[in-house]
Amino acid sequence: MHGLINRSIQAFVQDTYGQTVWAEIANAAELGFADFEAMLTYEDRLTDALLAAASARLSRPREFVLEDLGTYFVSHPRCGPLRRLLRFGGETFMDFLHSLDDLQGRGRLAVPDLDLPRLELFDHTSHRFSLNCQSPHRGAGFVMAGILRAMADDYGALVMLEHQGTRGDSDRFFIEILDQSHGEAREFALAGRDN
Repeated sequence: MHGLINRSIQAFVQDTYGQTVWAEIANAAELGFADFEAMLTYEDRLTDALLAAASARLSRPREFVLEDLGTYFVSHPRCGPLRRLLRFGGETFMDFLHSLDDLQGRGRLAVPDLDLPRLELFDHTSHRFSLNCQSPHRGAGFVMAGILRAMADDYGALVMLEHQGTRGDSDRFFIEILDQSHGEAREFALAGRDN
């Protein structure tokens, strides 16, 4: 697993639950070190052990921890560059959904060896969609669910999102946009002045 992913999990735990909880999780996962290096590659078993330890320590199912991680990626000030990468998809949540097919490529422009999920959007009506999230990394779809929910809030859209199951290495979601301008969108500036 790319160190950037593991480092992001570490930052999420530290920023949300504190350094002491992070130290307890790292110890329970038997990492053998205190901090991940963002540009190194780690064995997938370390990430699995880390997520299992986080799930146990936080008393939350792994899927909930991963969805919270996705929300963190959009909503925490530390993750401003990632939020900008996502908001680059368009002016509305609908635009953002239609840009998801290109997200893997945009991510590789930023970090060439980062293995992001392959996303495929299917239009059913003008406001109902299915999203297929394919990744060799178990749980990536739940991270995407957190990102989608947080991005809907970011755009001020009222959206219903339903996980429709996992088949092989793919998660499928049903998305319905109930109101594109339900609330006030968060301020956004491509140059990085957003909060």
